[in-house]
Amino acid sequence: MPTEFTDYDPSLGNKFVFVTGGVMSGLGKGITAASTGRLLADAGFDVTAVKIDPYLNVDAGTMNPYQHGEVYVLKDGGEVDLDLGSYERFLDIDMTFDHNVTTGKAYRHVIERERAGDYLGDTVQIIPHVTDDIKRRIREAAEGHDVCLVEVGGTVGDIEGMPYLEALRQFAHEEADEDILFAHVTLVPYSKNGEQKTKPTQHSVKELRSIGLQPDIVIGRCADRLEPRTREKIALFCDVPVEAVFSNPDVEDIYRVPLMVEDEGLDEYVMAELDLASRALPADDRADGWREIVTRETTATVEVALVGKYALEDAYLSIHEALKHAGFETNTDVEVLWVDADEMDDAHADRLRRADGVIVPGGFGARGARGKIDAVEYAREYDVPFLGLCLGFQMAVVEVARNVCGLEDAHSAEMQADTPHPVIDILPEQYEVEEMGGTMRLGAHETAIEAGTLANDVYGDTACTERHRHRYEVNPEYLDRLEAAGLVFSGRADNRMEILELPDHPFFLGTQFHPEFRSRPGRASPPFLALVESVLAERAADTGEVTA
Repeated sequence: MPTEFTDYDPSLGNKFVFVTGGVMSGLGKGITAASTGRLLADAGFDVTAVKIDPYLNVDAGTMNPYQHGEVYVLKDGGEVDLDLGSYERFLDIDMTFDHNVTTGKAYRHVIERERAGDYLGDTVQIIPHVTDDIKRRIREAAEGHDVCLVEVGGTVGDIEGMPYLEALRQFAHEEADEDILFAHVTLVPYSKNGEQKTKPTQHSVKELRSIGLQPDIVIGRCADRLEPRTREKIALFCDVPVEAVFSNPDVEDIYRVPLMVEDEGLDEYVMAELDLASRALPADDRADGWREIVTRETTATVEVALVGKYALEDAYLSIHEALKHAGFETNTDVEVLWVDADEMDDAHADRLRRADGVIVPGGFGARGARGKIDAVEYAREYDVPFLGLCLGFQMAVVEVARNVCGLEDAHSAEMQADTPHPVIDILPEQYEVEEMGGTMRLGAHETAIEAGTLANDVYGDTACTERHRHRYEVNPEYLDRLEAAGLVFSGRADNRMEILELPDHPFFLGTQFHPEFRSRPGRASPPFLALVESVLAERAADTGEVTA
């Protein structure tokens, strides 16, 4: 959903909203911040975001998805926390690696400067050297934008987050009052007798104030809206006005959070406190496309099997979201059926057979490879609409090589180094790579698409630009045999195979890239949209229905 921004107004200066969290992690700080940003963008402001991750990793690229969910890839190749994906989807912007601040980044930069003698003999310390670097990174990311949302990952009180909170304390003294706002998201649980309890919030704000930070806004995450007496109690004990206490209750879908934020008036309060209200578009002139998209009535329900090895939704978050976006555009409720590729028991096999479509996602390592290959074979043989992503693309090549070309021992060299038929092999430039972090083929690359192919129909163009994250590729030595078996490599970049398809199939498409990372509400990823449309078309053909 493209957003029409007003031109950046330098007279505004940079406005900052810092979002911290208390009591427990996983409350939804990022979604709360992104939802507020969505409304500020609709009001005519150019909004960007910064995600602070206090871990010592330089980036999220080497993390197991069970710890932090999927590794989200930005256009410049930055491997980041999945919250950056939420900001891109909600704000409809493309962010860069500069919008992610990690402790590893900050410490490495400071140490490198110390080794170069840049500090002129000073004793290098957390304060001021690390905190100065943190502030510099935030200001540079905010430059040229009206409002910058800064989410501080983790929970107040975590030892890892202390340098960041100190940096924000200093930041508050360096900026004018109308240019900076602190919002604290905290848990408001229920007692057994159904009473909303404020004590966790009180202790969390007390911890924040002990560091020298006073929240301007308190946002209560709760099952239902905060009751008036709860708001009053939070205001009294946390030293904020009652009108600065907001509810963020559970909703059926994260894309409805902006509607809740708007209903609570949080966006209007933020604009007033940042002295932006007089410059905002009148309410009647603001785009209402978001509400229209996320509140559409569905007319159909389809089931898509996701065949992977991480039994955690966050590990495949962008895929789930891309399917939602395709559902928005087709008025379809897309239900995801989890199929464990590593333990394909009867229950998971039944889910695969029950599904209207099949997705085999990306991943690394040999675990689950057998189940993914079996899923590809099932989709190919039974004409089930199929989409393979990155590793899923590669497993489709392996499956065709084994079961159509007759190369029984064909495999990926990543998973079986001694395979006699490495139909998937390491990228040539990866042979000399010694470090794991940030060394894959990463970020946005353009792919040329052959005219008259399924990929051409899907993208409506003879080129596409999508984001990559891989070390292995189709081995060009096997290209002739694979094409003779019926595979069409309809998308290429130089001599790399980027898109594959099977012409004599209702829908069989594989992409070496990750199209899910560019999907947005109101602008669904073409391969995901095409998959859902194919499922609907197959259902209509089976039932004799007429589709539009």
